Amino acid sequence: MRHGKRGRKLGRTASHKRATMNNLATSLFMHGIIRTTKPKAKELRGVAERLITFAKRGDLHARRQVLRRIRNKVVVAKLFDEIAPTFVDRQGGYTRVLSLGPRRGDATEVCVIELVGSELRSDFADTVSSGASAAAAAPVEVGEGTTEEAAQENADEAPKVEARAEADEEPEAEEAPESEESDSDDSDAEEASEEKKT
Repeated sequence: MRHGKRGRKLGRTASHKRATMNNLATSLFMHGIIRTTKPKAKELRGVAERLITFAKRGDLHARRQVLRRIRNKVVVAKLFDEIAPTFVDRQGGYTRVLSLGPRRGDATEVCVIELVGSELRSDFADTVSSGASAAAAAPVEVGEGTTEEAAQENADEAPKVEARAEADEEPEAEEAPESEESDSDDSDAEEASEEKKT
């Protein structure tokens, strides 16, 4: 029985779970916001907050402790030089988990985990604007109709698709003589194989 056993297994071995959390933490510090399942987000929250606490200390041993989990030196430098100083006055609660509802494919609960204050920082501005805040604020489709935003997105994508189709037609015209030659080669090979059979 698992009475009193803390944490989540996430359907992985211990080493795989640790690697997953390391990769999610790296992505969180790189982009400021990531989208994942609710159990992973809740498990990541503790890992990320512990790493930020190490970064707030800022000494060599703390940097080495963080490098054990995050192998990307650029991300570690960003954590120590840019992210940690913004949390100097805060005593924990560095991340925020926002629920986005069930995923369409398998109906699992999906969340966004973000660094608190990342919406105010310029280095995360492009990620945050296209991330959870926009996804959480966007209206959800109900029934058979589409929302106005979805219709606008489809209208924006339509010219792109037409341009791609026109670009694809030109190379096909050039490739047509090659395909005729390859068809004749194929037919010659088929005739030769039929002659061998008879």
